[in-house]
Amino acid sequence: MDPYVRNRSDRYQVIDQWPEGFGWIAHPEELTQRASHALLGDDGVWLFDPIDASGIDEEIDELGDVVGVAVLSNYHSRDADIFAHRYDVPVYLPTWMSRVEPRISHSIERYDARLGNSGFIVDGCQPLPGWREGIAFRKSDRTLYVPDVLGTATLYTVAKERIGMHLLVRLRKWLEPLADVEPARIIVGHGRGIDSRASAELYHLRANARRNFTQALRTNGWAQLRSFLGAVLY
Repeated sequence: MDPYVRNRSDRYQVIDQWPEGFGWIAHPEELTQRASHALLGDDGVWLFDPIDASGIDEEIDELGDVVGVAVLSNYHSRDADIFAHRYDVPVYLPTWMSRVEPRISHSIERYDARLGNSGFIVDGCQPLPGWREGIAFRKSDRTLYVPDVLGTATLYTVAKERIGMHLLVRLRKWLEPLADVEPARIIVGHGRGIDSRASAELYHLRANARRNFTQALRTNGWAQLRSFLGAVLY
């Protein structure tokens, strides 16, 4: 079974609803549970790593006018170009991101840390060579967005984890930069977000990611490898 469904979705599932945004999973049947988000900033709606689905525009338009499409992972070009053309807005890429630009035919805006007037500050990280993504945090509502390293889809989590970590980086001290971040909400690029005890769940993961590596390898190793190769080779 392919971990990714590549055709356009004719149905979607709304997730992570709160006054400042919502998420959706374009292919609810998908193993990797790729999640997209529409987040309300001071200047309008920002689309984070979006995947197209029939009817999703109506949900987005209820939130407000779209002002930008943000790609936060080297492997999340997804349908950013489609949405940028549809709403006639730029695709926003961090200055250090290189893999996505050749996949975008619409206008591109580069930024260092502050993502327009979205309220989010984006810090770049490189979990492994060739793998770069941006971790976005907004202080006003304490929303943390992590595209790939963290996830809640079943291929990420083991034991009592509500949020898990990609197998390939469980043995690294990648989470230390988030030690001082206390989110009220964690949204991710794979799976539903967490809007209760988010800081406690992040602390629990920091404390147990390495300890749970063997179980994660045994339970999710093959699925993680397939999903990683599917993203890299696409």
